Amino acid sequence: MEQLVRRLGFRTDPTIFIVSAGLTFLFVVALVVAPGPIRDAFATGREWIVTNLGWFFIFGVNAWLFFLLWVALSRFGDVRLGAEDDRPEYSNVSWFTMLFAGGIGTVLMFWGVAEPVFHFSDPPRAGTEPHSVQAAQEAMGFSLYHLGLHTWTIFALPGLAFAYFIHRHKLPLRVSSVFYPLLGEKVRGPIGKTIDVFAILGTLFGVAVSIGLGTSQINAGLTELLGVPDNVASKVVIITVLTTVAVLSIVAGLDRGVKLLSNINIGMATGLMVFVLVTGSTLFLLRGIIETLGLYVSNIVPMAFWNDTLAQYTSEDGWGWQGSWTVFYWAWTVTWAPFIGIFVAKISKGRTIREFVLGVLFAPSLFTLAWFAIFGWSAMEIDGIGATARAALGDEAGRMTDAVNQSVPLAMFAFFEHFPAVQFVQGLAVVIVAIFFATSSDSASLVVDMLCTGDAQSGPVRQRVFWGVAEGAVAAMLIVLAGEAGLEALQQVITVIGLPIFVMVFAMVFALFKGLRAENVGRPDVGAPPRLDDM
Repeated sequence: MEQLVRRLGFRTDPTIFIVSAGLTFLFVVALVVAPGPIRDAFATGREWIVTNLGWFFIFGVNAWLFFLLWVALSRFGDVRLGAEDDRPEYSNVSWFTMLFAGGIGTVLMFWGVAEPVFHFSDPPRAGTEPHSVQAAQEAMGFSLYHLGLHTWTIFALPGLAFAYFIHRHKLPLRVSSVFYPLLGEKVRGPIGKTIDVFAILGTLFGVAVSIGLGTSQINAGLTELLGVPDNVASKVVIITVLTTVAVLSIVAGLDRGVKLLSNINIGMATGLMVFVLVTGSTLFLLRGIIETLGLYVSNIVPMAFWNDTLAQYTSEDGWGWQGSWTVFYWAWTVTWAPFIGIFVAKISKGRTIREFVLGVLFAPSLFTLAWFAIFGWSAMEIDGIGATARAALGDEAGRMTDAVNQSVPLAMFAFFEHFPAVQFVQGLAVVIVAIFFATSSDSASLVVDMLCTGDAQSGPVRQRVFWGVAEGAVAAMLIVLAGEAGLEALQQVITVIGLPIFVMVFAMVFALFKGLRAENVGRPDVGAPPRLDDM
């Protein structure tokens, strides 16, 4: 394998690279040869997971959030992620835009209108009247629960673990390095390589699902603007074009490519949000932002621990609302955990644990809150909140509900029809989604390359390009696999893949705790990291 890698001109761990690439290739071939049986297998796996282990996902993310807050507020919060004289390489603004654009930018564009309207028209909790004031408040609460602190907890936990062991203890830039306190030198052997291969595959499929969602939204926008057919062939073409853009950014590297695209994109997304605020019901939305913060703070605990226990008695599928929403979100997000974790760790060297945890948890969550408050309240206002408002709207009432039920990817573009400069704004939204697509793809490709090399320095261009193309190929095949089933099929794939990644991230809690517990214990040189042998 070493000879093959050298002949290809790569600089990587031969075992990790070839096994990961080989398994990815075999899966793509399998999707082409037997899409039906694979689709059925994923559907069966998802049904078993959400029925029997949905509680585990919900408990796990809550436990991670409490652990992170405890670490940040404890004496370990002053520990620097690196040497004591290291300082952050990126400004706070660039740091935020890079982690956000590489994180859930595409998700906010996809669900910013659709999810609040979904819960508004079909409330998660029994007894809540659809389209009522209570339904609107619950819709905002659940949307933020899914994409606020809990989502960023799933990114922050592995990110902190990677940053601590990689920057402070100078271990290789690999997922397996996190488990040194539990496995010792075994992380350099077959067990460690297995962990790294697993992390790479999870990253590829997690990003591929996001690319699939983003591609569906781009296709919907182009259909609205230019009449492009909304079908599988169009989506594959879009993936091909945008993968090419992502590859060009990969070649440019982290500072020139990813950083530039991230800063541009977050600026455009913020501009779009301000446009909706200014041209929409400004006073209503300003009040809504403040109220949404209160709704989130007051409801986060009951929402976080609601487990839909009685669903087995009240729902036909046996797992209820959370199986289709919360469990899917956590399973999907955790497949991003190795990618986002390594990426955030790479750009966070020199920060303290307290800076890292509070920054990664709260800065993106506040932006998400503002985004959902502006887009979500606007969409529900267009739909009509309460019987009086809907009666006043007449035939116009329920338009957003109809749009979401017709096509989730199309919801954002149907929403912009109620604002000035419709075609320009819809076109801008397509561009924003496309750039979010590129930043997610190129960030993931750079991280997968690092996981293979074990080095923070970028590998050869052809090596990075390979992973960029591989992500696009997996995304295209998942689109073909999904077919007409669309989002439902992607949910099945990601839920099954997410379970083992979830277990792996859970184990990081124990590894990180063991590593931190040895910090400065019984040593006079306060500020220096403990020896690995002390763990």
